[in-house]
Order: sequence, then C-alpha cells, then structure tokens
Amino acid sequence: MSHKKLTREQTEYLKTLFDRENILTAEAECWAYGYDNSRQHALPAAVVFATKTSQIKSLVEFCNAQHLPLVARGRGTGTTGATVPTMGGIVLSLEKMNNMLTIDAANRLARVEPGVTNQALQDAAAEQGFFWPPDPTSAAFCTIGGNLAYNSAGPRAVKYGTPRENILGLKAITATGTEITTGTYTSKGVVGYDLTRLIVGSEGTLAIITEATLKLTPLAEAKRVLQAVFADIHSAAQAVSAIMAQPFTPCALEFLDSNAINMVRDYSKITLPDNAGAMLMIEIDGPAAALESGVTQIHTAAKNNGLLSFKEAHNKQEIADLWATRKALSPALRNIAPKKINEDVVVPVSRIPELIEGLETLGQQYHIKIVNFGHAGNGNIHVNLLINPDDPLDMRNAEKCLDAIFSLVIRLQGSLSGEHGVGIAKRDFIDREIDPPTLDLMRQIKMLFDPNNILNPGKTLPPVKPYHR
Repeated sequence: MSHKKLTREQTEYLKTLFDRENILTAEAECWAYGYDNSRQHALPAAVVFATKTSQIKSLVEFCNAQHLPLVARGRGTGTTGATVPTMGGIVLSLEKMNNMLTIDAANRLARVEPGVTNQALQDAAAEQGFFWPPDPTSAAFCTIGGNLAYNSAGPRAVKYGTPRENILGLKAITATGTEITTGTYTSKGVVGYDLTRLIVGSEGTLAIITEATLKLTPLAEAKRVLQAVFADIHSAAQAVSAIMAQPFTPCALEFLDSNAINMVRDYSKITLPDNAGAMLMIEIDGPAAALESGVTQIHTAAKNNGLLSFKEAHNKQEIADLWATRKALSPALRNIAPKKINEDVVVPVSRIPELIEGLETLGQQYHIKIVNFGHAGNGNIHVNLLINPDDPLDMRNAEKCLDAIFSLVIRLQGSLSGEHGVGIAKRDFIDREIDPPTLDLMRQIKMLFDPNNILNPGKTLPPVKPYHR
C-alpha cells in the first residue's frame, strides 16, 4: 500500500511526546514495522516507541482528534496480520514498556508492562517457584501484551488454560484517551462486567493494554514425557478422548498425523514403526510421588487395538529424543515447500478423526499437501497447506481449499481460530461462526470503545455486507 505521510504539524506534535530515538518517519525505517509473522505488509506513516503510559494517553487523544489510524504492537510474532497497518497511520510499539512491576509470590500474581517478553516473565516467576501458564511457541520473543491481545496459549492450555483463564486485571486506554482499570487483585471478584476478558483477545481494536495483573501457578515438582504411536488417526483420537476423560490431566498432549510423521522420517534420524499413522506426545506434571500412577493411568487410557508403541523418557537425553520427533517437524515443513499456510482450527476432541479425514479428502480434491499437528487435548489442530507461491494454479487451489476447510470446521461444531487470532487473515470468514445479531452487538461494543474507528481499524470484525432485496 502507498505510504501516506503525516503532515508537518502532525510530525511536530509527535516530537513533543517522544524523544528523537523513539520516532521513525523515514520510509526505510518504518518498513520493518509494517510486517508481522503473517508475511503480509503495509507501510505505516510513522512508528513511535512508548516508554510510559502518559505518552500513550496523549498519543491516543491526538490520533482520535486527527482521525489517524493507530496500531499497537509488540514484537510482531502474530500470524494473522493483526498488527499490519493496512490503513496506514501510526504504529505504536510497546516493546520498550518492558518493566516487571511486581512478582507477588504471597498472592501468586505478577504485575507487568505489555512489552515484557513471555520468557522474561517465566524466568522471573521461576526464581520464586512459579510460572505463567500460557506458553506459545514464540515465548522467547513474544510479549505479554501480544499474548493477551491474541489470547495466545500453547500446549499447556490443555491443563492450565489460556491467557483469559490466567489474568486478574488490566490497565488500558480506550480510543478516546480514557484510562480504565479492569478486574481485581484478588482471585475472586464479580463486581461489574468482565471487561478484562473482553479486552483480552480483541487484538488492540478496543483498547491499548498498558499493564496486566496475571495469575501465577506453582512450578510442578516433577514431569514425565511419554510418546504413543498408533496405526491410524481413529485409534489416536480414541486415546485422546480416553486420556482427557481420566483424572490425571496431561500438561501437554500433542498430535501428529501420518503426513507429519512421514515428513519427520524424511528429515530426521528418528525411528518410528513403519505403519505409524498418528502419534501423541504427552507430558504430565505434578508431585513426584504421584507421577508413577499418572503414567500408568495415561498408558491404560491410551491402550486400544491401534496402539503400536508407548515409550516413557527416563532421563534428559531420552526426553530430548522423544521431543525430537515433534521438534523435527518445523524444519521439515520449511524444507518441503517454499510456502505454507498455517491455520489453527479447533473441533471437539471426539470429532478430530472427521476433521483429519475431511482434510485428506480436500487435499486430494485440490491437489495440495496438507500436514496436521497440534494440541490434541483441546482439539486445536494446526493445519498446514504446503504450496508454491510462484504457481498461480497452486495459489488458486489453496484459496478454494482453505474456504472448504473453514466450512468443514464449522460443520463439525468447531471454531476457526484456537490461538492465532483473527486479524485480517480470517476476518472475512468469521460470519460463518458468529451469527448476525451477535456480530452486530460486537460492532456496537467496538463503537462504544472506539467511536472514530482509529484503533487497529479493519481487523477482527468483517465489514458489514450490503443488504440486497
């Protein structure tokens, strides 16, 4: 998109709010802040780096008065284009607001600014015997503000929940420059509407988070890592349902389909049964004395006619060897195709076999290789379409295939996004999942928070479709 510059007066005002090193206006400097991990791009007119809440408040008031689009972002690890400034305007980077305000071990909580990375929080919490459950793959780089904006979870969500279940309250600034405080400092509290969880997952379209109060969980005394290989997807899905129905909930329950397994075979030295059709990677945690019983319960639940092998790691090297199967997948995906479309759909656990079978049929119909893996314990499957971006036919088929995948997911009572968010990548599909009256109410909420539509405009909610008689 074209680079629409700010007026001289607008630029001069920004200089009253931010130091010279915290403003970018040159096209070459702004370029990198037009991307996120979706690989989509649009050039902002300016980029500013906030270091304190008062700057954000003044900036928001200015943008609202000037009707300037304002897109808040962390480190840009999102995959749906939610931080791409599609309408130009100003990108507000929060990466320098990275103060760890409080680790309150006595009350099992942390207060942090939005630019704190997930890993920095985990390290600080671990020093006092705690962790914050959300653990997206990009944890070493992504920010807490981004985790909250997307409601990004990760493997541990199967036991410990998503950011929405692991937050107590927020401080945020709405599009009119109003500073609001939501939630509580206590683990219980039902006073007023739950604005905290409304803002979490809203992708910066309602308010800009300036501080978060997060629930911490004690670190487990011990962990065990298990690997179960099955002859087919039906056996693996049956095992998933059985594992999730018994009392010992795993802290990770990861799934690989036959295409993923075959890909791993080709790009690693991992040995798996020749007839492996699906695999589960399982991690359990808790008191050391209870884990032996936990392994037995998981093994018993996983036993069915399709189980080919069940392994337990007994030391660090064996743990590394078991997880190597899963970790080999990403490099394999990068090597096998020049581009992949990565979706993270969710279906009820019992309907995973129908999803995988449907995906196999669609892959054959549209001549596209589809590789599936993900968080089986909550039905959150990452669907990867491997395509050649230089082949127009391949790209057209991928677009049709993706459309059919979303229809399949809705038919199976699923959801179009489990943890990657909506952004612009899925925006125009969500009216398949959300009915018109509910979407209309969401648009009204957006208007209350952001009457001039300046906060991350064009994201999350699809445009209103014209009415035809």
